[in-house]
Amino acid sequence: MEGKSSRKFTGDNIRRGIGILSGAWYWLRSHLSILNPGRYINKLDWYIIRKFIGTYIYAIVLIISLSIVFDINENLAKFTQYHAPLRAIVFDYYVNFVPYFSNLFSALFVFIAVIFFTSKLAGNSEIIAMLASGVSFKRLMRPYMISCVLISAVSYYLSAYVIPHGTVIRQNFETLYKNKKKNTAAENVQLQVGDGVIAYIQYYDNRAKKGYGFCLDKFENKKLVSHMTATEIQYDTISESKNHWTAYNWRIRQLKGLREDITHGMKKDTMIMMEPTDLVYSKGQQETFTSPQLLEYISKQQTRGSGNVVQYEVEYHKRIASAFASFILTTIGLSLSSRKRKGGMGMYLGIGLVLSFGYIMLQTVSATFAIQAGVPAILAAWIPNILFTMIAYLCYRKAPN
Repeated sequence: MEGKSSRKFTGDNIRRGIGILSGAWYWLRSHLSILNPGRYINKLDWYIIRKFIGTYIYAIVLIISLSIVFDINENLAKFTQYHAPLRAIVFDYYVNFVPYFSNLFSALFVFIAVIFFTSKLAGNSEIIAMLASGVSFKRLMRPYMISCVLISAVSYYLSAYVIPHGTVIRQNFETLYKNKKKNTAAENVQLQVGDGVIAYIQYYDNRAKKGYGFCLDKFENKKLVSHMTATEIQYDTISESKNHWTAYNWRIRQLKGLREDITHGMKKDTMIMMEPTDLVYSKGQQETFTSPQLLEYISKQQTRGSGNVVQYEVEYHKRIASAFASFILTTIGLSLSSRKRKGGMGMYLGIGLVLSFGYIMLQTVSATFAIQAGVPAILAAWIPNILFTMIAYLCYRKAPN
């Protein structure tokens, strides 16, 4: 009897446990359904999203293809003159050319896509049918904004992590086979490489990674306690650790009150908190850094008291601000093209293109203001977004409801 009672008790527990698990599962399904994208995206949304993304990709392919044709026509003579290999032209230059310029003008492609397919929907009276069926203009914007989220996320990831690596390869190709101009040397470089440690290099050759006329001073309580000189200093490019340098014909003076200890030698391996990128700046160098590398470089240069960080700060904040351009220009494009007009969309398309080109131009101008006029980098990067958000809001207010 005891055995049967025990088995019955165990079976009841199992059934009770299954019931609890089932209840928990239904509770989770009911409360986590808010995370299900299908709850917010219906057939109308999928229809517009497919149109949006498809037209966006079509615009990129069309315009970038034309850009490649013009670029080949412009640079073919230089490629021939410098004997650029076909493999390098295709894989080092154009494979990295396409994502760079596609992402650079992504906001323009978004605007063209919105204007193109929305005006076609309006011309076919599809927008009118949507609004007449009870879909508000605000609700109509939902699939557009979802598409912008996807485009902005991909655009930011490319600009922050992928494109910088390709830009290095493309710039190296341009140096070898296109313009043959790159800043590879620096004179009279002085920078702070540690707390109270100042380095000076009379001349630095970035190709050989070698500096001449090197001096390293260490201060404590504003008093010089160590003075090192070397006729040459060589950066170790094969070392596993960064900041590894080799000093040749070196001499160190240790100052201890009225005493002075002098040591010297022919060769000395040492760790100095500086790298070749800290010594030589080339045009567009900030574009070769990923966003984490930009943050690290900016922090390091600010600690050293260097003033050569504004363009790096602008580049970092511009990557974030540019990701929001899709939302702004999509709102403007949708507001301008969603109404059916007898005269066609020519005038409104022209207005939209002027606005989009104005946005891109303002981005460039604001970056120049930050570098030349001392405007804070974060403000310079966000000025275009702030101004065009106001324009987008005015366009939205005047759009059909």
